[in-house]
Amino acid sequence: MQNISYKVALGGVISSLCLLCMFLTGIFPVLYITLPMIAGILMMIMSVEITPSWAFLTYAATGTLAVFVTFDKEAALLYIMLFGHYPIIKQYIDSLKPGLIRFIVKTAVFNVCILSEFMITVKLLGITEFYEQLVTKGKAFSIAILLIINAICFLYDYSLESMLLIYCNKIKPKLIRRR
Repeated sequence: MQNISYKVALGGVISSLCLLCMFLTGIFPVLYITLPMIAGILMMIMSVEITPSWAFLTYAATGTLAVFVTFDKEAALLYIMLFGHYPIIKQYIDSLKPGLIRFIVKTAVFNVCILSEFMITVKLLGITEFYEQLVTKGKAFSIAILLIINAICFLYDYSLESMLLIYCNKIKPKLIRRR
């Protein structure tokens, strides 16, 4: 069993890296989706190294602080609504059997999170340009956009699996050797 100081120290390092990613969304606006995804990968490492409950605690801290340190509030909202917590709950979703149930749950999580983020962006943050485009282009365009977003979410899900393998097989052994 790892001691509490290791857990707190790892949580602090992961939190600072997540907040750095979120801060960088203001410097590199073109990466406003990619950097919250990277911060989510860091949450997955926290979940694997300690426990999911510690990862959720770290996620809550970084999500709260991201609102204050991130210039791009939409990027902070993407992190809070999807990319921060999904890597933590992914291990529970992946344990569901059969595969069809797992696919349905992942699709439901993605759609609830993305649609909630979109509504908060429009209603609370007042960013309505994209909403107005959806209204003017019609229902078919909106459905196409939602399908594209779902494809991106499934690619993110797949990349999380790949990143976990890279971390466990390549990065972690090098870190353990240096201790």
